Amino acid sequence: MNTNDEIVTKLCDRIMKYRDYLVKKSIWAIGGDGWAYDIGYGGLDHVLASGEDINVLVFDTEVYSNTGGQASKATPAAAIAKFAASGKKIKKKDLGKMAMAYGYVYVAQVGMGADKNQFMKAVTEAEAFHGPSLVIAYAPCINHGIKKGMGKSQENIKDAVECGYWNLYRYNPDLKKQGRNPFILDSKEPNKPFVDFIMGQNRYSSLAKEFPQTSEKLFKATEADARERYEEYKKMATE
Repeated sequence: MNTNDEIVTKLCDRIMKYRDYLVKKSIWAIGGDGWAYDIGYGGLDHVLASGEDINVLVFDTEVYSNTGGQASKATPAAAIAKFAASGKKIKKKDLGKMAMAYGYVYVAQVGMGADKNQFMKAVTEAEAFHGPSLVIAYAPCINHGIKKGMGKSQENIKDAVECGYWNLYRYNPDLKKQGRNPFILDSKEPNKPFVDFIMGQNRYSSLAKEFPQTSEKLFKATEADARERYEEYKKMATE
């Protein structure tokens, strides 16, 4: 064995000794909906469009939580928030669908309290996907005014999914390479009253007290928006 061979052998032995440290770097960016849907959307869009192998986790509280509860593009119609004291008049932005339009971004909507297995599956798939990933998680916030209390946040997420207020899905571009539909709808058909869910939160119920005529119209609008989203996702899942 010559000197070069000895050096190579020693290097290989050293690499094998520390092989447990040679792992794939996992890069995650984490933020709220005020950033992802609104003031930081341009940056987020640039990152997703880059094609780089980065994962983004968005906590969707549907309001600017850190700055006092102002309405954002993630706020649904009828919800009361700062700058929307009589209820927001336009529907919520569909961030996930916009990201799916690229065709090479992994996208998932999750709700840990509704289906923890779907949540873990989405995070695992996002990590395994070689390219940009976006995981949007429904996140109950103190500004929602949950009447059951924030201690029931996970139950609140479950209720949101069961009534169709929030939908669970995964969009995996890798499935297209296998000739399969990349969109998987994990939510079942809504089976609980939509209005019962939103009336369990002060941001909606207070609208009915302060603006009863407006509330009836906006409640119907936000329920129709939710139903329309679900029907669109169902169509995508069967194409």
